[in-house]
Amino acid sequence: MIILASASPRREVLLRALGVEFRVIPSLAEEAGSLPEETECRTETLALRKATEVAARVEEGLVLGADTIVECDGRVLGKPRGMDEARQFLRQLSGRSHLVMTGLAFVEAGSGRMEIGHEVTEVRLRPLTDEEIEAYVRTGEPLDKAGGYAIQEGAAAFVEGIKGSFTNVVGLPLGRLRALLLRFGIDPLSRKT
Repeated sequence: MIILASASPRREVLLRALGVEFRVIPSLAEEAGSLPEETECRTETLALRKATEVAARVEEGLVLGADTIVECDGRVLGKPRGMDEARQFLRQLSGRSHLVMTGLAFVEAGSGRMEIGHEVTEVRLRPLTDEEIEAYVRTGEPLDKAGGYAIQEGAAAFVEGIKGSFTNVVGLPLGRLRALLLRFGIDPLSRKT
């Protein structure tokens, strides 16, 4: 049984699309505290914290933790803390490329076996007007998304180009996830375990 250590509805949709059977137990792990400098390592560390915390609460299962970060010019853009910060993020991303990084960690409850990885995708947004930013922020979409936008929702109209995994930008890189599952002998595409 796979356990998703996240309450993200986007991650649930992506897991279902891959054909993975799972249940959800949101992680209670703290995201604050000591973290590595490198963004890729930071996402992996946070994903592992989430998976480990849930694995400690269950007797069996393969627990999946994930963490997504947006980085633009060396600045990490998490989930905006309000409308003003969402506007700031979108202004910073306007007309520029940025990186979206998702760390993944599987922890097998009981044995403690771990498999960790990450995915990096480059996204370029076209130049945005103040009116577009204001209209988008008013939708409420930016408030619970890393970087302040949802590529699978209204902000898709802002995207000029993408290099890498689209599902990574949504919050769960399915190619990387499948590669990690294969290390446990699970291939969701063949439905064999």
